[in-house]
Amino acid sequence: MGVKIREIIPETAVQKISLEALGGKAIALDAFNILYQFITIIRGPDGRPLMDRRGRITSHLSGLFFRTINLLKLGIKPIFVYDGRPPELKRATVEEREERRAEAARLYEQALSEGRIEEAQKYAKQAASLNEFIIESSKRLLTLMGLPVIQAPSEGEAQAAYLAARGDAYASGSQDFDSLLFGSPRLVRNISIVGRRKLPGRREYVEVEPELIHLDKLLKELGITREQLIDLAILVGTDYCEGVKGVGPKTALKLIKTHGSAEKALKALGKSLEVDPAEIRNIFLNPEVTKDYRIEWREIDREGVKRMLCDEHDFSEERVDKALNELRDALQKARGMTSLDQWF
Repeated sequence: MGVKIREIIPETAVQKISLEALGGKAIALDAFNILYQFITIIRGPDGRPLMDRRGRITSHLSGLFFRTINLLKLGIKPIFVYDGRPPELKRATVEEREERRAEAARLYEQALSEGRIEEAQKYAKQAASLNEFIIESSKRLLTLMGLPVIQAPSEGEAQAAYLAARGDAYASGSQDFDSLLFGSPRLVRNISIVGRRKLPGRREYVEVEPELIHLDKLLKELGITREQLIDLAILVGTDYCEGVKGVGPKTALKLIKTHGSAEKALKALGKSLEVDPAEIRNIFLNPEVTKDYRIEWREIDREGVKRMLCDEHDFSEERVDKALNELRDALQKARGMTSLDQWF
């Protein structure tokens, strides 16, 4: 879910940009974050995800293929970074999420059986989860598309931030702000959900645009250091601790600016956490990442993609061909290039 600090991020620190502005730039994408978006958003009228004739979920494959093609046509260079084993401190959060999804799945089936379709849609999204098939099939498709896939040893966002900090990527791409805590110099949000989107639980729509946040500019405008941004998050609550009850982002910012650290703020409040703040701080400052990765963009295996999507998962051959042809035409238009390796 990520740390909830959106309300203290000044609008002056958030740059609205177009996808075209990211052309030619490598973006290290939090793969799990994007997969959750696709299996949550891409669903039928009754809330069920897209499936093939064998009942296997294909919402994620649809999103990855068609939306990634759109990014490639603009010259954006995606790098997909997958989560590994979560830190031990995250276990309680993971278990809690699994319990919430199981309850949402039960409520979904009940609402569906009673004809409460709008409620069913809501619960279906809350019940969305990743399984081994979704993860492995997405990796396979991305590989066939010639795109770099990196397996992180632990948190995918930490690995993506590491790539950006090293200069192997221009920015991290995620909806969560944790990338900034992990030290990514730039965070791009909304890269895979651009367009008109329905507001949760309301009959209203908004136009979603990509956002670019520079870490150094954010810290300067807030008047704090990165370590203090982490401490602020600790007070609010992260995936590794619940935080202090009743302390929201604005209060946490005031406390950190007044007292300087999470420990001193907690002492002033007369509160304590179940986890040592230093332990959480260390996860963000010194995350488990790997230097053993290779980044390259190769030519798409067109026939391999079609076999997987059309033959195995019942995608429309006409739609897949159309998307592949549009990408080919975009590459040829750009200085006569014919493959992704030339393009990048």
